[in-house]
Amino acid sequence: MSLLNVGARALLANQVALQTAGHNIANVSTAGYSRQSVVLQTVQGQFTGGGYIGKGVEVATVLRNHSELLTRQATAAAAIDSGDTSRLERLRQLQDVFSGGESGIGISVNQMMNALSDVVNSPMDLTARNVALTRMDELASRMRDASQRLDEIGYTVQEQFKGSIFAVNNLAKNIAEVNGQIARAKGNGQPANDLLDRRDQLIREINQHIQTSQVEADDGSVSVFVAGSQPLVLGDKAASLSIDNPADFGAGSGRKVLNFVAPGSSVKVELNESMLGGGEIAGLLRFQNNDLAEGRNLLGRMAVAISESMNQQNRLGLTLDGQVGDNLFAPIALGNAVPSSTNSSSVDLSLTVTDPTLLQASNYTIDFTAPDAGSVTRQSDGKVFAFNGSGLPPVTVSDIFAAQGLGVALSGPPNPGDRYMITALQGAAAEFKALQYSPVDLAAANPVNAAMGPTNQGNLQLVGLKALSNPPGTTVPVTITFDSPSTYTRSDIAGTFTYTPGQPITYDNATPPTGWSLTVTGTPRVGDTITLDDSLDPAYGDWYKRDAGNARSLMNLRDVPMFDGATLSDGFASAIAQVGTRTQSATFAAELSSSIASNLERDRTAVSGVNLDEEAARLIQYQQAYQASAKMIQIAQNIFDTLIAGLAR
Repeated sequence: MSLLNVGARALLANQVALQTAGHNIANVSTAGYSRQSVVLQTVQGQFTGGGYIGKGVEVATVLRNHSELLTRQATAAAAIDSGDTSRLERLRQLQDVFSGGESGIGISVNQMMNALSDVVNSPMDLTARNVALTRMDELASRMRDASQRLDEIGYTVQEQFKGSIFAVNNLAKNIAEVNGQIARAKGNGQPANDLLDRRDQLIREINQHIQTSQVEADDGSVSVFVAGSQPLVLGDKAASLSIDNPADFGAGSGRKVLNFVAPGSSVKVELNESMLGGGEIAGLLRFQNNDLAEGRNLLGRMAVAISESMNQQNRLGLTLDGQVGDNLFAPIALGNAVPSSTNSSSVDLSLTVTDPTLLQASNYTIDFTAPDAGSVTRQSDGKVFAFNGSGLPPVTVSDIFAAQGLGVALSGPPNPGDRYMITALQGAAAEFKALQYSPVDLAAANPVNAAMGPTNQGNLQLVGLKALSNPPGTTVPVTITFDSPSTYTRSDIAGTFTYTPGQPITYDNATPPTGWSLTVTGTPRVGDTITLDDSLDPAYGDWYKRDAGNARSLMNLRDVPMFDGATLSDGFASAIAQVGTRTQSATFAAELSSSIASNLERDRTAVSGVNLDEEAARLIQYQQAYQASAKMIQIAQNIFDTLIAGLAR
């Protein structure tokens, strides 16, 4: 009977081994499956006078080939890879908006400025004027199209957020459910290998969306944490996540935040974005709140700067029918700053553009510690500007924003603790529209003219004449008479003034200056004169129609440093470079994280993965052992039959 028992135990043990090998082969392509191995142990022998007699073999357990360290490392690396890859995909879409070529915004800007050169050469040519206005309309159309494409990217990101949040909340519930099953199964004394694999796979899947950390409990369940300390899964209970507008500035901020809601609660806890680590949600938040915001600001700054500078210059000229020039583009309203929901006052903060050449492609936050003191944070680089109201610069918040090209006006004194967010440029490009379509309305002429005296003996040359206000009014006529090669007098005011070749002579020193600005070079003789007068004075007839002084000033705007030192004509190239730098950096990060994740996953599967060649060899091994065990039982049966037959005789 002992021999029969040994054979039966061996038969059953090898049957389990065969079944386990078959289970491995069947799950060779199952995601997250860990190879299982049967652990056999010797049954304790029976003591006799002749020593211990063996009683066979039995199955100790079915072991899951699994490395906890490698699994966690591979999961974390995959989360970082997912976040970097998601951000890179959207950055490449953003880069497509900021692209060069014939259909880009940059070439459209240059075509517009080049068309103005034809107006300078032929100010009465209606075709040249019409081409210039057409180029302006084309630029406005491309700018609005780029803004719409940014909106489409933003919409796609929102939809991707929804899908990821749904997946995370669903996976968290599944992990909690499997936790409960594992805790119940652990009471049997043996590991529930397939359930453990399923939980590990669920954790890997949830880390594709949001990076987590895990802590195992004594009952076999695993607690899953996000953002360092928030328990997304605790035992068999699951919390939920949501993407929302920030509680303080709401939708007006253009930002999104990830909120945590504990089981059975409705209170939302805003998670720190810097603590999220990897995962698709974290990557998309970085894109939404930083990359896309910069893209909108870069495009909005271009729209505002071009419209403000060209509108201002066109208003300083005369149209072909002698009228004061009007806006070439629709003025872009910046709107008010966004007040925080925690503000204790109802003070509004309105914004205007004071100097388009100083605008920064950034959002700002303002924190008031007193009605006239606090700080301004520039979001693009995190730089903080303090204002104190103490009489020492910068005195007020207006002083700070004046250096940023913006004017601010408060409707009253804010309370300590009040906060505001400025997103003045975010949607500006969508409002960029051309207003003038008639070639007559392009204000190409200066409202003032300058004429050298007919009896001048020196070599004075007029190199520049700009109107600083329109109409010139009482600022003309003015006659400048040189009483020496380095001094002159004016007919409108008493005194002697110093002449420096190439240095502008202005009507006044007001802020901003009014009237006109005259620049001449050369050396005058005593008695040489220059006369400035109203271009519309009947004495000059229709001379203003042939003048292109203001068209030249419009054209010269292309060389004005306007975008962090880049000129108007190079502004879009500068924006391309900024977005390209972000994309290049993200590409490097994604390639690196992908390589690390691939290597760690390879190491993990080297331990846990199923090798079909090995399993085939084991099948043969266990098959032979099974057949030998069956033969042992057959021999034991024959011996038993012979014994019974002998006893019967």
